[in-house]
Amino acid sequence: MTDDPLGPLDPDFAASFRRHDRRPPCQLYLVSPLDVGGAFPDRLARALDAGPVAAFQFRVKDIDQHEAARLAEPLLRICNDRDVAFIVNDSIGLAKRLGADGVHLGQGDGDPREARDALGPTAQIGVTCHDSRHLAMEAGEAGADYVAFGSFYPTTTKDVKHHPDPVILSWWATVFEIPGVAIGGITPQNALPLVQAGADFIAASGSVWGGDEAAAVQAFAAILKRD
Repeated sequence: MTDDPLGPLDPDFAASFRRHDRRPPCQLYLVSPLDVGGAFPDRLARALDAGPVAAFQFRVKDIDQHEAARLAEPLLRICNDRDVAFIVNDSIGLAKRLGADGVHLGQGDGDPREARDALGPTAQIGVTCHDSRHLAMEAGEAGADYVAFGSFYPTTTKDVKHHPDPVILSWWATVFEIPGVAIGGITPQNALPLVQAGADFIAASGSVWGGDEAAAVQAFAAILKRD
């Protein structure tokens, strides 16, 4: 766990949580697999046409920016055509080059203020905050548009060391207006407790791209509608 100077949360906090009427319902946020070549553009279009998706994060590793841009451009068009926000993982430079809707920053990927200066006032800037309320508050103070907590469940998408309790979502939604994203091993079968705890967005990757992407998006839509 992250050494959070704010200390532990009372787990009973989540039991009394109720989403404020002014807070929009929880939405789906798709994260790409690492391999976005080949038939993936068709898969993305199929997923976005299957049900409501608020955002898509382009996440690739170990390729140069020129190749990343080549892979991203058809996916950006697909998202633009469907009014789905296109978020670039890690790279402020690539987000600027593409004219993306925003960037998602890990703790070592730059400062939200730097991203704001580069991408402008309307960019959506997200920050990974693991299981730390302190990091989330710092991100908010630096101008982040959303913060991401996780991994809530075991995942094979990336190596993780941080496993927050859902109560952190309840605390965040009670204290701050900035949206909170739940990420990490989330499937249609285990998403509901995170939605009920206060997640504003459910981020999903392996549970969508590891099988029938349209069926998975439809299953998430049913869960989000149910809450």
